[in-house]
Amino acid sequence: MREDLTDAEILSRLERAVRRMPTLQREIFLAIRLDDLSYPEIADRTGVSAREVERQFANGLLCIHRALNQPAREPIWKRLFPWLKDRT
Repeated sequence: MREDLTDAEILSRLERAVRRMPTLQREIFLAIRLDDLSYPEIADRTGVSAREVERQFANGLLCIHRALNQPAREPIWKRLFPWLKDRT
């Protein structure tokens, strides 16, 4: 994880990453992390295989990792209209 991020930035990035996950992936990720359910328990609840639960959870962890380690991006307007940067 990047050391230059404040606690508020880390929390914001985590929330954004979880919100952007597909619904099934988010449900599985939260069930494992917050509800402390096992893969077979989640598989029974969601109707997918335990292997699929494992795969979805791994993809969720990858989303979190990417969200925490990517550099902050400039707003799109600054990239599209670089001449406006000088005015602010």
